[in-house]
Amino acid sequence: MIARIAWFGTLAALALITTFVQIDRQTATTSALASAVPGPLRSSAQAVVAARAIEGSDPALALEEAQRLVRRRPIPAENLTLLAVAQTKAGLIEEAGVTIQIAGQRGWREPVAQETVLRLALAAGDEAEAARRYAALFLKASTPDTLLQELGPAVLGEADGAGQRTLIDIVSGTDRWNDTFLRRGMRVLPPSTFSEIAGAAIGRGARFDCGVIAQTINALQRSDEQAAARLKIASEGQCP
Repeated sequence: MIARIAWFGTLAALALITTFVQIDRQTATTSALASAVPGPLRSSAQAVVAARAIEGSDPALALEEAQRLVRRRPIPAENLTLLAVAQTKAGLIEEAGVTIQIAGQRGWREPVAQETVLRLALAAGDEAEAARRYAALFLKASTPDTLLQELGPAVLGEADGAGQRTLIDIVSGTDRWNDTFLRRGMRVLPPSTFSEIAGAAIGRGARFDCGVIAQTINALQRSDEQAAARLKIASEGQCP
């Protein structure tokens, strides 16, 4: 009898734990459920709890919850980004700088981390690293054009500078996003900078859709005829 009661008790406990685990997973889409998950069982829910604490007025609590999140889920760059924000609120500026750099290295397309590392790289005079982070933001469809417009001149404004050379290497090193570079680059970069990078990438062997190049040149003529002419000359070998 006692064994049977213990058995049913174990089943009930397992069922309860399973329910909480399912609720924890559901918090990824329904954040309001996070508070229903007991602390020891939080995984996805802990990210919600940490974010709420960071938005609050208690820096110590925010740091504690963010540290707990990273202990439980140390891999995602998003979690490290939350920790960096919490460290900043707690006055741990140096530690936050290290954390956000790790987040940027780990999460190539995690936008907050990429923007932060980009700005840190610019402050340190590392234009090549800033350009790599700019490329990551550029590829992220959710990155606002206004942010790319703001950062572009600082990262890529120097003709034949380290920033430009790095982005040219990236564009010419793959054909997966070349046409995306043409379409978005024309919108967010200064015309002369865009023309220099696109032309140099073509010279390095980057392949672009000739129809997209023609559209780009036509659109570029409305803002900078000289930049359009340079791109037209650079593309003639590929698109006569």
